[in-house]
Amino acid sequence: MRLIFLLSFFLPALGFGQSDRVRQFTKTLCSSEFHGRGYVNGGDSIAAEYIANTFKELGLKQIANSYFQPFSFSVNTFPNELELKLGNRLLVPGIHYLVDPSSGGGKFEGNLLKLTFDDLYNNKFESKKIKQGTVLIWKNTGYSGDTLKKLNQKLASLRSSAPIIEVVNSKFTWSVSQESRKYPFLQVQDSVYNDSISRVAINIDAQTIRHKARNVLGFLPAKKKTDKTILISAHYDHLGQMGSETYFPGGNDNASGNAMLIALIEKLKQSPLRKYNVLFVAFAGEEIGLLGSQYMIKHPIIPLKDIRFMLNLDIMGSGEEGITVVNSTIFKKEFNGLLKLNKKLNAVPLVKPRGPAANSDHFYFTEAGVPAFFIYTMGPNKHYHDVFDSYEELSFKAFDSLSLLLEKFVRKL
Repeated sequence: MRLIFLLSFFLPALGFGQSDRVRQFTKTLCSSEFHGRGYVNGGDSIAAEYIANTFKELGLKQIANSYFQPFSFSVNTFPNELELKLGNRLLVPGIHYLVDPSSGGGKFEGNLLKLTFDDLYNNKFESKKIKQGTVLIWKNTGYSGDTLKKLNQKLASLRSSAPIIEVVNSKFTWSVSQESRKYPFLQVQDSVYNDSISRVAINIDAQTIRHKARNVLGFLPAKKKTDKTILISAHYDHLGQMGSETYFPGGNDNASGNAMLIALIEKLKQSPLRKYNVLFVAFAGEEIGLLGSQYMIKHPIIPLKDIRFMLNLDIMGSGEEGITVVNSTIFKKEFNGLLKLNKKLNAVPLVKPRGPAANSDHFYFTEAGVPAFFIYTMGPNKHYHDVFDSYEELSFKAFDSLSLLLEKFVRKL
């Protein structure tokens, strides 16, 4: 671990090009030593220190004598034992199965009780049928629309009665939760299940904890003294660990966004803006409900009225298909400026407009009256909230040209 922190101090002095530097920064954030930048083994705290050290090395100033803004929240975690055995086969977490983020823990070994379509859709199943040691299993494949919605509602009503396994054939997508239920709830890929399996063994350590997180802040003053500021942000937290062995690297989401912060710091530090300060923020708590940005709105580091514009960045590791700009339909002047710049620079193949969305840390700022864009790249890399969202899967195809586009956009505000 000491080596990682030393790297944050010495990398800038090694003479790497920008692309090499941001790649190393991204790779470090994705490493197993950061535990998926979540709430097991203090992964997000390790990342916060690393980012703050990098801000310091790059010459950003503290705000109120600190690079941090602490806050706390409850979160359901799975720090230790995590085992699922179907029949005689021990399954691999993250590959064969996921534990629902609000799942309860405990040890359960017994028979599988198979739920049918009629049981759920037509309310034919009664919870009193559940015997001690029974685990419910439901094959949720081939349903969609209102039918699926109704099935899921009935399944959810049974979560307080017994452990449940849901067999699916869709891509795994994990998340985190502040809620903890009584019994385990798991999703299993249908490729590792067949109807002849009748026995199951579950062992899950689930712990709801009070977690202290920190937004990471760095300040770049304008050439002329001013209160007016541009905010550039990216969340650094990710999903963390599911059990003691499985972690979610969060390469595209959002180590790559933090790497873009570093690239923009390097560019803007060379020639600070004349009219605006720049506040760089790496938000914590985004994955659990935009908690870091919500906290900053309630406890502003600088007056919100002084923020000229917010640029929030996520999923910066591809770009083969261009970028999407959330809030472009609200802030049309700034969006048209971005379009003109992209046409001039030919930075990305498409700048796609999108309306307002509560899907990242820009949301609460926009609600509070701060003009903001949320920008993310589009490309063939579809790994999202899964164990395959690794550094190795990032193409960085449009990274350098996009960093130039974003720099020019900020300078023209």
